[in-house]
Amino acid sequence: MEVDMSILETLQPSRFLSFAIPNPDPTLNPSLASPLIRIAVLDSPIQPSSPLIPSVAAMIVPKHRESDWIFTTESGHLQLLLSSPNIQRLILIGQEQQPIINGSNSSSIYRRWIDPDSLNNLEISLKPLVIALSPKIYFRNVNLEVPFLCYEDNIVCSLVVEKCIGNFVGEMLVEDVEIEVSDQSREFRRRLRFKRMPNLVQTEIRIVPNKVSCLDSVDIGSNSIEFSPDLGLLVHVYLVPMVASLALIGSCIEKHVESGLRPKALCLGVGGGALVGFLKTQLDFEVVGVEVDEEVLRVARKYFGLEDGDLVQVHVGDGMEFMDRLAHGDVVGNIVPQFDVIMVDLDSDDPRNGVSAPPIEFFRRDVLLAARSVLRESGIFVINVIPRSRSYYEKLIHEFREVFPELYEINVGNVENFVLIAAKALPCSSSSSDSENKFLTKLRLAISGAYMDSINRIGDASN
Repeated sequence: MEVDMSILETLQPSRFLSFAIPNPDPTLNPSLASPLIRIAVLDSPIQPSSPLIPSVAAMIVPKHRESDWIFTTESGHLQLLLSSPNIQRLILIGQEQQPIINGSNSSSIYRRWIDPDSLNNLEISLKPLVIALSPKIYFRNVNLEVPFLCYEDNIVCSLVVEKCIGNFVGEMLVEDVEIEVSDQSREFRRRLRFKRMPNLVQTEIRIVPNKVSCLDSVDIGSNSIEFSPDLGLLVHVYLVPMVASLALIGSCIEKHVESGLRPKALCLGVGGGALVGFLKTQLDFEVVGVEVDEEVLRVARKYFGLEDGDLVQVHVGDGMEFMDRLAHGDVVGNIVPQFDVIMVDLDSDDPRNGVSAPPIEFFRRDVLLAARSVLRESGIFVINVIPRSRSYYEKLIHEFREVFPELYEINVGNVENFVLIAAKALPCSSSSSDSENKFLTKLRLAISGAYMDSINRIGDASN
């Protein structure tokens, strides 16, 4: 693709260009005789609030991750830009992807490569190119330095296990990764990601190698090592506080159990099924899950340990429509719409808004009324929230308060996530102590007590 460099002299909101050029420095990939580098330039969709000199930055794609959707798609590039405050243009520079030869899958394996000296030399050699790709106004004050951002995550090694396409979510992949942990031990995870939002991990579980006595010998890329899902631990950062919200109704659940009723959960958004499996195996819940894409469920059963059975029913469909059908008395299988908890783990599918959850449709009054009607009187509605802004979160709270008189929240502590909890009534009281409540004891053991004492009531703004 031939690019007229003059068009890059000015900013144009949301403009995205991607093209390949000869590598000005063979150190980028010395194993290729005639290497090319891939350039991607994205201007922010957000207009600067003042006509000051725009901020420009460059980023070198980590070696061996040139095929990762984070760096090869416009949506991934956009998330990188939006996660870098006040940047109006982000320039990505990486090795041009090479075609797979004879069916080899070596391009699907990534191992972290760190060479600070080579990286510094590479940045110096690329400086003239980066300057040429920057808007002219950036150099108004004779500033000839464009900062290089460093992409960092906790992945030490990764292997793409499968790529597939769902009718609703589109392209997705399953990958096994080894992550960096602080105590020098080794930790292995399995992840599900969608191409439409490549920077967001949809599902993450811990996996353990089979028949291995020493973890030092484990290699993610080895064909001789097989891994099994560990369903007894929640590793996704917001799932533990979602489960901890059950502490609000622990006394009510205990009363139901004592009367012979098994606690019931409705999970909207199954993904890989980590939450569904945990509620069943660790807390003895009967769980109904709803997932919009049947291919996602196939992947969940094959790679993430999701099992349908007497205590787990999984349905394919839109979660809000499913809940509405239950609320209006439609017979769906043998489901009795009296749930102790509804848990929502759904994100927006529009990358232009950044990573956000839940979809804006959950603001609708009919959705909230449907949720209220299928809950027991003591039930709670639990939502993973990634607000686009504070005003977005406040609007969500306002809409929920119109239907649910009691609202609570848990600050996950990672800047992004909040867990919003809506209740039909004040939590039921118990004459017994928490130590005598078998369900609360089981809950505390299952999640090591995390977040159970961090549930805060949201006061009425009118008071």
